[in-house]
Amino acid sequence: MSARYYIVVIVFFALVAAIAWPLGRFIARVFAGTNTLTRKAGWPIERALYRLAGVDPNREHTWKSYALAILGFSLFTQFITYVMLRLQDVLPLNPSKMGAVAPWLSFNTAVSFTTNTNWQSYGGETTMSYLSQAVALTSHNFFSAGVGIAVAIALIRGIARHETDKVGNFWVDLVRVHLYVLVPLCLFYALFLVSQGVIQNFVHPTTWATLDGGTQTLVQGPVASQEAIKMLGTNGGGYFNANSAHPFENPTPLANFVQMLSIFAIGGALCVTLGEMLGNRRHGWAVFITMTLISVAAMFVIGHFESAGNPTLSPLGVDQTTTMLQPGGNMEGKEVRFGVPDSSVFAVVTTDASCGAVNGMHDSLMPLSGLIPLLNMQLGELVFGGVGSGMYGMLVFVILAIFLSGLMIGRTPEYLGKKIDSRDIRFASFYILITAVLILGMTSIGLMTDAGRSGILNTGAEIAGAPWKPHPHGFSEVFYAFTSAAANNGSAFAGLTAYSADHPIFYSLTLAINMLLARFLPMIAVLAIAGNMAKKKRVPPGPSSFPVGGGLFVALLTGTILLVGALTFFPMLSFGPIVEHFQLAAAAAVH
Repeated sequence: MSARYYIVVIVFFALVAAIAWPLGRFIARVFAGTNTLTRKAGWPIERALYRLAGVDPNREHTWKSYALAILGFSLFTQFITYVMLRLQDVLPLNPSKMGAVAPWLSFNTAVSFTTNTNWQSYGGETTMSYLSQAVALTSHNFFSAGVGIAVAIALIRGIARHETDKVGNFWVDLVRVHLYVLVPLCLFYALFLVSQGVIQNFVHPTTWATLDGGTQTLVQGPVASQEAIKMLGTNGGGYFNANSAHPFENPTPLANFVQMLSIFAIGGALCVTLGEMLGNRRHGWAVFITMTLISVAAMFVIGHFESAGNPTLSPLGVDQTTTMLQPGGNMEGKEVRFGVPDSSVFAVVTTDASCGAVNGMHDSLMPLSGLIPLLNMQLGELVFGGVGSGMYGMLVFVILAIFLSGLMIGRTPEYLGKKIDSRDIRFASFYILITAVLILGMTSIGLMTDAGRSGILNTGAEIAGAPWKPHPHGFSEVFYAFTSAAANNGSAFAGLTAYSADHPIFYSLTLAINMLLARFLPMIAVLAIAGNMAKKKRVPPGPSSFPVGGGLFVALLTGTILLVGALTFFPMLSFGPIVEHFQLAAAAAVH
């Protein structure tokens, strides 16, 4: 790896920490209602929204009513998006005269954006009108991010409170996170992106003559406004099919670096919010350090294999070294203006968080480099993670790690003065298992059915009369798709044809089911833990209290996360990227 790669990683995490401290403290004040200066300006709007919606801001919810409010809001807005996509051809702001989006594709897209997944089985510039992009999809980028943050705050409240059955008011949390955090940040962020060259207009598509005498039509539109919440809200859906590799979405190295920072900004800040709301800042920073260690390790692995290049090309005399005149390494699927360092770091950041935006094609990564995004998602995307979902996922592992430590010393485990009981562990186990069951089960269905196999481009050689066998990379394409959907990420190994005229239903339906179940069932489990925690009495620290602010805690939490992820998914990873790595090495040895 080049010196520049190390510099990028060091500067990146230094800035993430610098952003996390003030932003995390501000978010804590927002949900406590003590953000005095901003609330003076926002209170009239906040009060008007409560009156319009008929919400009593002083009435709090139990965990069950909080969960019902989330489900009702999410499913209602999902339905509105579905209707807008189906009626796109008769709605305004459609200068390219886009037709109505097909029924199954509309359903898959509505589910995808509702669940913060933003999986796209379409090319944005050839499928969606300006209205669909700017209203239907962008609104969900805000809503899904707000819902995730609200659930994380509800869990933190449940841990902080005692002897109550209330975890907050969902509608108040949703209004405040939008009014004081997401909308103001995105307003300034979008202006920055415009200054870098990201477009923001409603101009009709324009046709230009190319140098070879042909023509090319350039689609434009309200890109910067969607790009801002796409990154800050860890949504990831690209306005254009090329996503953040497109110069209209990501035009400069500075824009690229700031986009990576913005993906981690709120996830990192919520670690500080955790410490502030629990009155234990050391605990918040210990969680932040755990996330950072796992993320840095992933960046070094992917950086090593991408910088080394493709071993099958070296025997052919291809020079893959990094020099002043060439980027070096594995440049397949990468923008030359970003190269290996920025593309590799971006790949880790976007799959550590449930973002899914890409500035290079993950399908073109070296096999063990491709394993890293897969494993990042399979760990639950709790390393900074999606806004809110990363924090509540990490807290589930905190509870599990402390429970395991209690078993090792033969004492009832405690977390910040509260006994961890069987109900907490049952819901924590359900949280972890549901994602694993969905990924492994759906991948098996995809590989066993003709409809699922028809989308695989890398099928390898087939022998007449022999059972169908996919190429390891073809296996990885299906495995990645269902992993991405279950982790609410949205990135893909692009070799999989997830929507086609021949089989429009299979992947549209199975991926949608995956996204819905993997988003809302874990949320319900988290809220159940919050409700159970809130009811408990707080006891003074004793011999069974586990310290949650030091190096021992960081080591235990890191080990628990890696152990659970490795044991669950290692066999399937062996069938895909690991086998492909050894095949590639064997082919290089033959040459």
